[in-house]
Amino acid sequence: MPAMAVAGPGGGSVDGGKLTGQVLVCSIIAAFGGLMFGYDIGISGGVTSMDDFLLKFFPGVYVRKHRAKQNNYCKFNDQYLQLFTSSLYLAAIVASLVASFICKKLGRRLTMQAASIFFLIGAIINAAARDLAMLIVGRLLLGAGVGFGNQAVPLFISEIAPANYRGGLNICFQLLITVGILIANVINYGTSRLHPNGWRVSLGGAAIPAIALLIGSLTIVETPTSLIERGKLDEGLRALKKIRGTDNVDTEYEEILHATEMAKKVDSPFKSLMKRSSRPQLICGTIIQIFQQFTGINVIMFYAPVLFQTMGFGSNASLLSAVVTGLINVVSTLVAIFTVDRCGRKILLVEAAIQMLVAQCTMGITLAIHLKSTNEIPSGYAIFVVFLVSFFVAGFAWSWGPLGWLIPSEIYPLETRSAGFFFAVSMNMLCTFLIAQVFLTMLCTMRSATFFFFSAWIVVMGCFAAFMLPETKGIPIDEMNERAWRKHWFWKRYFEGEDDNQKVGF
Repeated sequence: MPAMAVAGPGGGSVDGGKLTGQVLVCSIIAAFGGLMFGYDIGISGGVTSMDDFLLKFFPGVYVRKHRAKQNNYCKFNDQYLQLFTSSLYLAAIVASLVASFICKKLGRRLTMQAASIFFLIGAIINAAARDLAMLIVGRLLLGAGVGFGNQAVPLFISEIAPANYRGGLNICFQLLITVGILIANVINYGTSRLHPNGWRVSLGGAAIPAIALLIGSLTIVETPTSLIERGKLDEGLRALKKIRGTDNVDTEYEEILHATEMAKKVDSPFKSLMKRSSRPQLICGTIIQIFQQFTGINVIMFYAPVLFQTMGFGSNASLLSAVVTGLINVVSTLVAIFTVDRCGRKILLVEAAIQMLVAQCTMGITLAIHLKSTNEIPSGYAIFVVFLVSFFVAGFAWSWGPLGWLIPSEIYPLETRSAGFFFAVSMNMLCTFLIAQVFLTMLCTMRSATFFFFSAWIVVMGCFAAFMLPETKGIPIDEMNERAWRKHWFWKRYFEGEDDNQKVGF
Protein backbone atom coordinates (compact mmCIF):
# COMPACT_ATOMS: atom_id res chain seq x y z
CA MET A 1 0.00 0.00 0.00
CA PRO A 2 1.18 3.56 -0.65
CA ALA A 3 2.87 5.77 1.93
CA MET A 4 0.37 7.96 3.71
CA ALA A 5 -0.27 10.47 6.48
CA VAL A 6 -1.38 9.84 10.04
CA ALA A 7 -5.00 10.60 10.80
CA GLY A 8 -5.89 13.83 12.47
CA PRO A 9 -9.09 14.26 14.47
CA GLY A 10 -11.12 11.28 13.44
CA GLY A 11 -9.07 10.59 10.36
CA GLY A 12 -7.33 13.89 9.83
CA SER A 13 -3.87 14.29 8.37
CA VAL A 14 -0.47 14.76 9.88
CA ASP A 15 2.61 14.24 7.74
CA GLY A 16 5.12 11.49 8.41
CA GLY A 17 2.91 8.86 10.01
CA LYS A 18 2.08 5.29 9.13
CA LEU A 19 -0.50 2.61 9.66
CA THR A 20 0.33 0.91 12.98
CA GLY A 21 -0.40 -2.56 14.25
CA GLN A 22 -2.40 -1.06 17.11
CA VAL A 23 -4.81 0.63 14.69
CA LEU A 24 -5.11 -2.56 12.64
CA VAL A 25 -5.82 -4.75 15.70
CA CYS A 26 -8.33 -2.27 17.15
CA SER A 27 -10.13 -2.03 13.81
CA ILE A 28 -10.39 -5.81 13.43
CA ILE A 29 -11.65 -6.31 16.99
CA ALA A 30 -14.22 -3.53 16.60
CA ALA A 31 -15.32 -5.00 13.29
CA PHE A 32 -16.53 -8.11 15.17
CA GLY A 33 -19.70 -6.05 15.58
CA GLY A 34 -20.17 -6.71 11.88
CA LEU A 35 -19.71 -10.44 12.47
CA MET A 36 -22.66 -10.36 14.88
CA PHE A 37 -24.83 -8.53 12.37
CA GLY A 38 -23.84 -10.77 9.47
CA TYR A 39 -24.37 -13.98 11.42
CA ASP A 40 -27.91 -12.92 12.21
CA ILE A 41 -28.68 -12.01 8.58
CA GLY A 42 -27.46 -15.41 7.41
CA ILE A 43 -28.91 -17.50 10.21
CA SER A 44 -32.47 -16.12 10.11
CA GLY A 45 -32.96 -17.00 6.45
CA GLY A 46 -31.61 -20.50 6.97
CA VAL A 47 -33.70 -21.48 9.98
CA THR A 48 -36.89 -20.24 8.29
CA SER A 49 -36.34 -22.90 5.63
CA MET A 50 -35.89 -25.71 8.20
CA ASP A 51 -38.92 -27.98 8.63
CA ASP A 52 -38.34 -28.51 12.37
CA PHE A 53 -38.34 -24.75 12.99
CA LEU A 54 -41.42 -24.15 10.82
CA LEU A 55 -43.33 -27.04 12.41
CA LYS A 56 -42.74 -25.65 15.93
CA PHE A 57 -43.37 -21.95 15.35
CA PHE A 58 -45.08 -21.60 11.94
CA PRO A 59 -47.08 -24.79 11.27
CA GLY A 60 -49.24 -23.08 8.64
CA VAL A 61 -46.16 -22.29 6.56
CA TYR A 62 -44.93 -25.88 6.99
CA VAL A 63 -48.22 -27.21 5.60
CA ARG A 64 -48.17 -24.83 2.61
CA LYS A 65 -44.52 -25.62 1.91
CA HIS A 66 -45.27 -29.33 1.51
CA ARG A 67 -48.60 -28.98 -0.29
CA ALA A 68 -48.09 -30.35 -3.79
CA LYS A 69 -50.06 -27.70 -5.69
CA GLN A 70 -49.16 -24.72 -3.51
CA ASN A 71 -48.28 -21.57 -5.47
CA ASN A 72 -44.48 -21.40 -5.78
CA TYR A 73 -44.44 -17.68 -5.07
CA CYS A 74 -46.73 -17.83 -2.00
CA LYS A 75 -45.73 -20.90 0.00
CA PHE A 76 -43.67 -18.88 2.51
CA ASN A 77 -46.00 -15.86 2.67
CA ASP A 78 -46.73 -15.40 6.39
CA GLN A 79 -46.73 -12.14 8.35
CA TYR A 80 -45.50 -13.79 11.55
CA LEU A 81 -42.66 -15.51 9.73
CA GLN A 82 -41.67 -12.15 8.28
CA LEU A 83 -42.00 -10.57 11.74
CA PHE A 84 -39.47 -13.10 13.07
CA THR A 85 -36.92 -11.69 10.63
CA SER A 86 -37.93 -8.04 10.72
CA SER A 87 -38.60 -7.46 14.45
CA LEU A 88 -34.85 -7.22 15.05
CA TYR A 89 -34.67 -4.08 12.92
CA LEU A 90 -37.45 -2.27 14.76
CA ALA A 91 -35.48 -2.72 17.98
CA ALA A 92 -32.30 -1.62 16.20
CA ILE A 93 -33.89 1.71 15.22
CA VAL A 94 -34.70 2.59 18.83
CA ALA A 95 -31.37 1.21 20.05
CA SER A 96 -29.37 3.27 17.57
CA LEU A 97 -30.98 6.47 18.90
CA VAL A 98 -30.02 5.56 22.46
CA ALA A 99 -26.57 4.50 21.26
CA SER A 100 -25.97 7.84 19.55
CA PHE A 101 -26.17 9.55 22.95
CA ILE A 102 -24.13 6.87 24.72
CA CYS A 103 -21.46 7.08 22.01
CA LYS A 104 -21.09 10.80 22.66
CA LYS A 105 -21.37 10.80 26.46
CA LEU A 106 -19.71 7.49 27.42
CA GLY A 107 -17.59 6.60 24.41
CA ARG A 108 -17.48 4.26 21.43
CA ARG A 109 -15.86 1.37 23.29
CA LEU A 110 -18.51 1.14 26.03
CA THR A 111 -21.23 1.27 23.38
CA MET A 112 -19.66 -1.74 21.65
CA GLN A 113 -19.54 -3.59 24.98
CA ALA A 114 -23.24 -2.92 25.52
CA ALA A 115 -23.93 -4.19 21.99
CA SER A 116 -22.21 -7.49 22.71
CA ILE A 117 -24.13 -7.99 25.98
CA PHE A 118 -27.53 -7.35 24.35
CA PHE A 119 -26.66 -9.70 21.51
CA LEU A 120 -25.42 -12.42 23.86
CA ILE A 121 -28.62 -12.39 25.93
CA GLY A 122 -30.77 -12.38 22.79
CA ALA A 123 -28.91 -15.39 21.37
CA ILE A 124 -29.42 -17.37 24.58
CA ILE A 125 -33.15 -16.60 24.66
CA ASN A 126 -33.60 -17.55 21.00
CA ALA A 127 -31.75 -20.84 21.46
CA ALA A 128 -34.01 -21.70 24.39
CA ALA A 129 -37.25 -20.40 22.80
CA ARG A 130 -40.39 -22.41 23.55
CA ASP A 131 -42.96 -20.24 21.78
CA LEU A 132 -43.18 -17.42 19.25
CA ALA A 133 -43.32 -14.71 21.93
CA MET A 134 -40.04 -15.89 23.44
CA LEU A 135 -38.53 -16.04 19.98
CA ILE A 136 -39.55 -12.43 19.24
CA VAL A 137 -38.19 -11.18 22.61
CA GLY A 138 -34.85 -12.74 21.74
CA ARG A 139 -34.95 -11.05 18.33
CA LEU A 140 -35.65 -7.67 19.93
CA LEU A 141 -32.60 -8.03 22.17
CA LEU A 142 -30.51 -9.02 19.17
CA GLY A 143 -31.83 -5.88 17.52
CA ALA A 144 -30.64 -3.77 20.44
CA GLY A 145 -27.20 -5.30 19.99
CA VAL A 146 -27.21 -4.60 16.26
CA GLY A 147 -28.32 -1.00 16.81
CA PHE A 148 -25.60 -0.31 19.37
CA GLY A 149 -22.92 -2.08 17.34
CA ASN A 150 -23.76 -0.49 14.00
CA GLN A 151 -23.79 2.95 15.62
CA ALA A 152 -20.41 2.59 17.35
CA VAL A 153 -18.18 0.41 15.19
CA PRO A 154 -17.93 2.45 11.94
CA LEU A 155 -17.41 5.65 13.96
CA PHE A 156 -14.72 3.98 16.06
CA ILE A 157 -12.79 2.78 13.02
CA SER A 158 -13.12 6.06 11.13
CA GLU A 159 -11.82 8.01 14.12
CA ILE A 160 -8.67 5.95 14.65
CA ALA A 161 -7.86 5.21 11.00
CA PRO A 162 -5.30 7.15 8.91
CA ALA A 163 -7.04 9.10 6.14
CA ASN A 164 -5.52 7.12 3.26
CA TYR A 165 -6.42 3.82 4.91
CA ARG A 166 -9.80 4.82 6.34
CA GLY A 167 -11.77 3.18 3.52
CA GLY A 168 -10.01 -0.17 3.68
CA LEU A 169 -10.05 -0.36 7.48
CA ASN A 170 -13.70 0.64 7.72
CA ILE A 171 -14.62 -2.04 5.21
CA CYS A 172 -13.34 -4.57 7.76
CA PHE A 173 -16.75 -4.01 9.36
CA GLN A 174 -18.54 -5.00 6.16
CA LEU A 175 -16.06 -7.83 5.57
CA LEU A 176 -16.96 -9.41 8.89
CA ILE A 177 -20.65 -8.95 8.08
CA THR A 178 -20.05 -11.10 5.00
CA VAL A 179 -17.96 -13.59 6.99
CA GLY A 180 -20.80 -13.80 9.51
CA ILE A 181 -23.28 -14.53 6.73
CA LEU A 182 -21.00 -17.24 5.32
CA ILE A 183 -20.45 -18.87 8.72
CA ALA A 184 -24.19 -18.81 9.34
CA ASN A 185 -24.89 -20.47 5.98
CA VAL A 186 -22.35 -23.22 6.68
CA ILE A 187 -23.80 -23.80 10.16
CA ASN A 188 -27.34 -23.91 8.79
CA TYR A 189 -26.27 -26.48 6.20
CA GLY A 190 -24.89 -28.67 9.00
CA THR A 191 -27.64 -28.17 11.60
CA SER A 192 -30.42 -28.84 9.08
CA ARG A 193 -29.53 -32.52 9.63
CA LEU A 194 -29.79 -32.29 13.42
CA HIS A 195 -33.41 -33.17 14.11
CA PRO A 196 -35.43 -31.80 15.81
CA ASN A 197 -33.33 -29.05 17.42
CA GLY A 198 -30.75 -28.10 14.81
CA TRP A 199 -32.32 -24.65 14.59
CA ARG A 200 -31.47 -24.09 18.29
CA VAL A 201 -27.79 -24.64 17.53
CA SER A 202 -28.01 -22.16 14.65
CA LEU A 203 -29.69 -19.43 16.70
CA GLY A 204 -27.55 -20.05 19.79
CA GLY A 205 -24.39 -19.75 17.72
CA ALA A 206 -24.93 -15.98 17.67
CA ALA A 207 -23.50 -15.95 21.19
CA ILE A 208 -19.98 -16.70 19.88
CA PRO A 209 -19.35 -13.44 17.95
CA ALA A 210 -20.99 -11.54 20.82
CA ILE A 211 -18.53 -13.05 23.31
CA ALA A 212 -15.62 -12.34 20.95
CA LEU A 213 -16.60 -8.65 20.69
CA LEU A 214 -17.15 -8.36 24.45
CA ILE A 215 -13.72 -9.79 25.30
CA GLY A 216 -11.99 -7.92 22.50
CA SER A 217 -13.56 -4.57 23.40
CA LEU A 218 -12.07 -4.86 26.88
CA THR A 219 -8.57 -4.87 25.40
CA ILE A 220 -8.73 -2.03 22.85
CA VAL A 221 -8.22 1.69 23.45
CA GLU A 222 -10.97 4.28 23.21
CA THR A 223 -10.62 6.71 20.32
CA PRO A 224 -8.57 9.81 21.22
CA THR A 225 -11.33 11.98 19.76
CA SER A 226 -13.94 10.47 22.09
CA LEU A 227 -11.69 10.80 25.17
CA ILE A 228 -10.81 14.42 24.46
CA GLU A 229 -14.41 15.22 23.58
CA ARG A 230 -15.37 14.02 27.09
CA GLY A 231 -12.66 16.11 28.77
CA LYS A 232 -10.17 13.28 29.36
CA LEU A 233 -7.26 15.13 27.81
CA ASP A 234 -4.38 13.16 29.32
CA GLU A 235 -6.01 9.82 28.48
CA GLY A 236 -6.70 11.07 24.98
CA LEU A 237 -3.06 12.05 24.49
CA ARG A 238 -1.86 8.65 25.74
CA ALA A 239 -4.31 6.84 23.46
CA LEU A 240 -3.18 8.95 20.51
CA LYS A 241 0.48 8.11 21.15
CA LYS A 242 -0.41 4.43 21.48
CA ILE A 243 -2.32 4.10 18.21
CA ARG A 244 0.20 6.19 16.27
CA GLY A 245 3.22 4.35 17.70
CA THR A 246 5.08 7.59 18.37
CA ASP A 247 5.29 10.43 20.90
CA ASN A 248 5.39 12.98 18.08
CA VAL A 249 1.65 13.66 17.96
CA ASP A 250 1.51 17.30 19.11
CA THR A 251 0.11 18.67 15.84
CA GLU A 252 -2.60 16.04 15.61
CA TYR A 253 -3.46 16.47 19.28
CA GLU A 254 -3.96 20.20 18.74
CA GLU A 255 -6.18 19.46 15.74
CA ILE A 256 -8.36 17.18 17.87
CA LEU A 257 -8.53 19.79 20.63
CA HIS A 258 -9.62 22.40 18.10
CA ALA A 259 -12.28 20.08 16.63
CA THR A 260 -13.66 19.25 20.08
CA GLU A 261 -13.77 22.92 21.08
CA MET A 262 -15.78 23.65 17.95
CA ALA A 263 -18.08 20.72 18.75
CA LYS A 264 -18.71 22.02 22.30
CA LYS A 265 -20.16 25.21 20.85
CA VAL A 266 -23.01 23.13 19.44
CA ASP A 267 -25.75 22.82 22.08
CA SER A 268 -27.80 20.26 20.13
CA PRO A 269 -26.16 18.09 17.46
CA PHE A 270 -29.58 17.10 16.11
CA LYS A 271 -30.63 20.75 15.78
CA SER A 272 -27.27 21.53 14.18
CA LEU A 273 -28.02 18.90 11.52
CA MET A 274 -30.90 21.11 10.36
CA LYS A 275 -28.54 23.93 9.43
CA ARG A 276 -28.29 24.63 5.73
CA SER A 277 -24.59 23.68 5.65
CA SER A 278 -25.33 20.32 7.32
CA ARG A 279 -28.02 19.39 4.82
CA PRO A 280 -25.77 17.89 2.12
CA GLN A 281 -24.19 15.39 4.53
CA LEU A 282 -27.56 14.55 6.09
CA ILE A 283 -29.21 13.95 2.73
CA CYS A 284 -26.37 11.89 1.25
CA GLY A 285 -25.59 9.96 4.44
CA THR A 286 -29.24 8.98 4.85
CA ILE A 287 -30.21 8.34 1.25
CA ILE A 288 -27.24 6.06 0.63
CA GLN A 289 -28.62 3.76 3.35
CA ILE A 290 -32.00 3.72 1.61
CA PHE A 291 -30.29 2.85 -1.64
CA GLN A 292 -28.17 0.15 0.02
CA GLN A 293 -31.27 -1.72 1.16
CA PHE A 294 -33.29 -1.15 -2.01
CA THR A 295 -30.65 -2.84 -4.11
CA GLY A 296 -32.55 -5.94 -2.96
CA ILE A 297 -29.49 -7.42 -1.23
CA ASN A 298 -31.24 -8.38 1.99
CA VAL A 299 -33.92 -10.11 -0.03
CA ILE A 300 -31.11 -12.29 -1.33
CA MET A 301 -29.27 -12.74 1.98
CA PHE A 302 -32.33 -13.13 4.26
CA TYR A 303 -34.30 -15.37 2.01
CA ALA A 304 -31.74 -17.04 -0.27
CA PRO A 305 -32.57 -20.56 1.01
CA VAL A 306 -36.30 -19.81 0.75
CA LEU A 307 -35.84 -18.31 -2.72
CA PHE A 308 -33.88 -21.33 -3.92
CA GLN A 309 -36.52 -23.68 -2.50
CA THR A 310 -39.15 -21.70 -4.38
CA MET A 311 -37.26 -22.56 -7.58
CA GLY A 312 -37.42 -26.27 -6.75
CA PHE A 313 -34.12 -26.88 -4.97
CA GLY A 314 -34.38 -29.30 -2.05
CA SER A 315 -33.85 -27.99 1.48
CA ASN A 316 -30.21 -29.04 1.72
CA ALA A 317 -29.44 -27.98 -1.85
CA SER A 318 -30.90 -24.53 -1.20
CA LEU A 319 -28.79 -24.11 1.93
CA LEU A 320 -25.69 -25.21 0.01
CA SER A 321 -26.47 -22.64 -2.70
CA ALA A 322 -26.66 -19.99 0.03
CA VAL A 323 -23.20 -21.07 1.21
CA VAL A 324 -21.85 -20.51 -2.31
CA THR A 325 -23.29 -16.98 -2.48
CA GLY A 326 -21.97 -16.30 1.03
CA LEU A 327 -18.45 -17.27 -0.03
CA ILE A 328 -18.65 -14.98 -3.06
CA ASN A 329 -19.83 -12.21 -0.72
CA VAL A 330 -16.68 -12.55 1.41
CA VAL A 331 -14.23 -12.69 -1.51
CA SER A 332 -15.83 -9.70 -3.21
CA THR A 333 -15.65 -7.62 -0.02
CA LEU A 334 -11.92 -8.29 0.05
CA VAL A 335 -11.80 -6.70 -3.42
CA ALA A 336 -13.33 -3.55 -1.91
CA ILE A 337 -10.72 -3.38 0.85
CA PHE A 338 -7.89 -3.26 -1.68
CA THR A 339 -9.56 -0.95 -4.22
CA VAL A 340 -11.60 1.63 -2.29
CA ASP A 341 -8.61 3.81 -1.32
CA ARG A 342 -7.05 3.45 -4.76
CA CYS A 343 -10.01 3.71 -7.14
CA GLY A 344 -12.26 5.84 -4.95
CA ARG A 345 -15.84 5.47 -3.82
CA LYS A 346 -17.80 6.75 -6.83
CA ILE A 347 -16.38 4.44 -9.49
CA LEU A 348 -17.14 1.34 -7.39
CA LEU A 349 -20.71 2.50 -6.74
CA VAL A 350 -21.46 3.26 -10.40
CA GLU A 351 -19.85 0.07 -11.79
CA ALA A 352 -21.72 -2.07 -9.29
CA ALA A 353 -25.04 -0.39 -10.05
CA ILE A 354 -24.67 -1.46 -13.68
CA GLN A 355 -23.66 -4.99 -12.66
CA MET A 356 -26.55 -5.39 -10.20
CA LEU A 357 -29.04 -3.98 -12.71
CA VAL A 358 -28.05 -6.62 -15.27
CA ALA A 359 -28.35 -9.38 -12.66
CA GLN A 360 -31.75 -8.30 -11.29
CA CYS A 361 -33.32 -7.79 -14.73
CA THR A 362 -32.02 -11.11 -16.02
CA MET A 363 -33.28 -12.92 -12.90
CA GLY A 364 -36.70 -11.34 -13.32
CA ILE A 365 -36.92 -12.32 -17.01
CA THR A 366 -35.72 -15.90 -16.33
CA LEU A 367 -38.23 -16.48 -13.52
CA ALA A 368 -41.06 -14.83 -15.48
CA ILE A 369 -40.52 -17.24 -18.36
CA HIS A 370 -39.65 -20.46 -16.54
CA LEU A 371 -41.16 -20.37 -13.00
CA LYS A 372 -44.94 -20.58 -13.02
CA SER A 373 -47.27 -20.99 -10.06
CA THR A 374 -46.94 -24.73 -9.50
CA ASN A 375 -44.10 -26.04 -11.68
CA GLU A 376 -40.41 -26.49 -10.91
CA ILE A 377 -37.94 -24.39 -12.88
CA PRO A 378 -35.77 -26.56 -15.21
CA SER A 379 -32.51 -27.45 -13.47
CA GLY A 380 -30.31 -25.66 -16.00
CA TYR A 381 -32.17 -22.40 -15.50
CA ALA A 382 -32.18 -22.85 -11.71
CA ILE A 383 -28.39 -23.09 -11.76
CA PHE A 384 -28.29 -20.02 -14.00
CA VAL A 385 -30.32 -18.09 -11.39
CA VAL A 386 -27.81 -19.12 -8.70
CA PHE A 387 -25.08 -17.71 -10.95
CA LEU A 388 -27.05 -14.47 -11.36
CA VAL A 389 -27.51 -14.21 -7.59
CA SER A 390 -23.76 -14.69 -7.17
CA PHE A 391 -23.04 -12.06 -9.85
CA PHE A 392 -25.37 -9.65 -8.07
CA VAL A 393 -23.86 -10.34 -4.64
CA ALA A 394 -20.33 -9.79 -5.97
CA GLY A 395 -21.24 -6.34 -7.28
CA PHE A 396 -22.93 -5.35 -4.05
CA ALA A 397 -20.12 -6.67 -1.87
CA TRP A 398 -17.41 -4.49 -3.39
CA SER A 399 -19.55 -1.35 -3.49
CA TRP A 400 -22.90 -0.49 -1.94
CA GLY A 401 -22.42 -2.96 0.92
CA PRO A 402 -19.22 -1.62 2.49
CA LEU A 403 -19.50 1.94 1.15
CA GLY A 404 -23.01 2.27 2.52
CA TRP A 405 -21.42 2.18 5.98
CA LEU A 406 -18.13 3.88 5.16
CA ILE A 407 -19.42 7.06 3.51
CA PRO A 408 -21.87 8.13 6.28
CA SER A 409 -19.17 7.53 8.90
CA GLU A 410 -16.66 9.83 7.21
CA ILE A 411 -18.67 12.79 5.88
CA TYR A 412 -19.83 14.49 9.11
CA PRO A 413 -17.82 17.00 11.20
CA LEU A 414 -17.25 16.05 14.83
CA GLU A 415 -20.06 18.20 16.24
CA THR A 416 -22.74 16.31 14.30
CA ARG A 417 -20.99 12.97 13.75
CA SER A 418 -22.88 10.78 16.24
CA ALA A 419 -26.23 12.42 15.48
CA GLY A 420 -25.70 12.23 11.72
CA PHE A 421 -24.62 8.62 11.84
CA PHE A 422 -27.70 7.81 13.93
CA PHE A 423 -29.87 8.94 11.00
CA ALA A 424 -27.86 6.70 8.70
CA VAL A 425 -28.09 3.64 10.97
CA SER A 426 -31.77 4.12 11.79
CA MET A 427 -32.66 4.60 8.13
CA ASN A 428 -30.77 1.40 7.28
CA MET A 429 -32.65 -0.50 9.98
CA LEU A 430 -36.02 0.98 8.94
CA CYS A 431 -35.55 0.03 5.30
CA THR A 432 -34.27 -3.41 6.28
CA PHE A 433 -37.35 -3.89 8.47
CA LEU A 434 -39.71 -2.83 5.69
CA ILE A 435 -38.13 -5.13 3.12
CA ALA A 436 -37.89 -8.08 5.52
CA GLN A 437 -41.53 -7.59 6.53
CA VAL A 438 -43.01 -7.34 3.04
CA PHE A 439 -40.73 -9.28 0.68
CA LEU A 440 -42.45 -12.66 0.91
CA THR A 441 -45.79 -10.92 0.41
CA MET A 442 -44.32 -9.01 -2.56
CA LEU A 443 -43.03 -12.28 -4.01
CA CYS A 444 -46.51 -13.78 -3.67
CA THR A 445 -48.26 -10.75 -5.19
CA MET A 446 -45.76 -9.42 -7.75
CA ARG A 447 -43.95 -12.70 -8.50
CA SER A 448 -40.99 -12.17 -10.81
CA ALA A 449 -41.85 -8.46 -11.11
CA THR A 450 -40.33 -8.11 -7.63
CA PHE A 451 -36.90 -8.15 -9.27
CA PHE A 452 -37.88 -5.36 -11.67
CA PHE A 453 -39.02 -3.29 -8.68
CA PHE A 454 -35.51 -3.41 -7.25
CA SER A 455 -34.02 -2.85 -10.70
CA ALA A 456 -35.76 0.53 -10.92
CA TRP A 457 -34.20 1.55 -7.62
CA ILE A 458 -30.77 0.52 -8.88
CA VAL A 459 -31.10 2.87 -11.87
CA VAL A 460 -31.90 5.77 -9.53
CA MET A 461 -29.05 5.03 -7.13
CA GLY A 462 -26.52 4.64 -9.92
CA CYS A 463 -27.40 8.09 -11.25
CA PHE A 464 -27.24 9.57 -7.75
CA ALA A 465 -23.76 8.14 -7.16
CA ALA A 466 -22.54 9.43 -10.51
CA PHE A 467 -23.84 12.98 -10.25
CA MET A 468 -24.73 13.85 -6.65
CA LEU A 469 -22.14 12.16 -4.45
CA PRO A 470 -18.75 13.88 -3.97
CA GLU A 471 -15.59 11.75 -3.97
CA THR A 472 -14.22 11.39 -0.41
CA LYS A 473 -11.16 9.21 -1.10
CA GLY A 474 -8.11 10.29 0.91
CA ILE A 475 -9.75 13.41 2.39
CA PRO A 476 -9.30 13.83 6.18
CA ILE A 477 -12.67 13.84 7.95
CA ASP A 478 -12.36 17.35 9.36
CA GLU A 479 -11.45 18.76 5.95
CA MET A 480 -14.41 17.12 4.23
CA ASN A 481 -16.55 20.27 4.01
CA GLU A 482 -13.82 22.36 2.42
CA ARG A 483 -12.40 19.77 0.05
CA ALA A 484 -15.52 17.81 -0.94
CA TRP A 485 -18.84 19.53 -0.25
CA ARG A 486 -17.89 23.15 -0.99
CA LYS A 487 -16.41 22.10 -4.34
CA HIS A 488 -19.31 19.92 -5.50
CA TRP A 489 -21.28 21.37 -8.43
CA PHE A 490 -24.61 21.05 -6.60
CA TRP A 491 -23.96 20.95 -2.85
CA LYS A 492 -21.68 24.01 -2.81
CA ARG A 493 -24.74 26.27 -2.88
CA TYR A 494 -25.59 25.12 0.66
CA PHE A 495 -22.43 26.81 1.93
CA GLU A 496 -22.74 30.12 0.11
CA GLY A 497 -23.30 32.97 2.61
CA GLU A 498 -24.17 30.49 5.34
CA ASP A 499 -24.12 31.72 8.95
CA ASP A 500 -23.67 28.44 10.77
CA ASN A 501 -24.91 29.89 14.02
CA GLN A 502 -28.23 31.14 12.72
CA LYS A 503 -29.56 29.70 9.48
CA VAL A 504 -31.36 26.39 9.68
CA GLY A 505 -33.58 26.19 6.58
CA PHE A 506 -33.03 25.22 2.96
